[in-house]
Amino acid sequence: MNLRLLLLLLPLAAVACTPTDKPAPVEPASTTEPPAQTEPTADAGAALAGYRWKLESATDAQGKRIDALFPGGDRALSLSFEGGKVGVSGGCNHIGGAYETDAQGKLKVGSLQSTLMACDEPLMKADKAVSDLLAKPLEARVEESAPPRLRLVAGNGEQSAWVGEATPETRYGGPGETVFLEVAPKRVACNHPLIPNHQCLQVREIRYADNGVKQSPPGEWQPLYEGIEGFDFVEGERKVLRLKKFKRDPAPADASSVVYVLDMVVESEIAPAK
Repeated sequence: MNLRLLLLLLPLAAVACTPTDKPAPVEPASTTEPPAQTEPTADAGAALAGYRWKLESATDAQGKRIDALFPGGDRALSLSFEGGKVGVSGGCNHIGGAYETDAQGKLKVGSLQSTLMACDEPLMKADKAVSDLLAKPLEARVEESAPPRLRLVAGNGEQSAWVGEATPETRYGGPGETVFLEVAPKRVACNHPLIPNHQCLQVREIRYADNGVKQSPPGEWQPLYEGIEGFDFVEGERKVLRLKKFKRDPAPADASSVVYVLDMVVESEIAPAK
């Protein structure tokens, strides 16, 4: 009797011990990491002043190119940010005004001032279009690419991209010294260690009093063995230039330790024929 009962219970025990649900399969661990996110930095304020920004592209809220911002030819609009002031060049007039940014990358430009020159219609339209663009509150984001790009996005969907070129202050690691040099209307022969029969600019230092009056006498004429960044010499023209003077550190073996960069032309005249 006990043996018969045991034989009857064995199939029931086997059924009870058999699992009714299969365990979920274990997925193999992924060996591929998700792609890195290349988010632009939100704080554009610290980066704006380190570059001069040349307009690359601009579209309206519908994604259509804003043609007025591109006057054509070799002209391109550019922005510079220095000392709390934004400057616009590349159109007809020099345009500028105060600006400020916040920690969220919002750029706000104040009332803009402009010179009053008259130019061809495309340049005048570019002046108006860039002034309209900057009049809106903008989200400013600097992409840490090479070269860097500044993207300005308005609340209405307008977008513009600007390519950055490092300023001399960024390249040479300091603010530089402001100096004035007069450039003679004719080059002079000079003894360059690497260039035979070299012709140098002839320059002399000009000094101004605090009230802007030119002091005399000027410095002695001397050859300038390197050119001046941003300055195109024209034979027969005498000019007085306001320059930024920078020190190269370290200085290359084949170059001067001093670099001059054009800030503005103070005086210009055609030299009398001799």
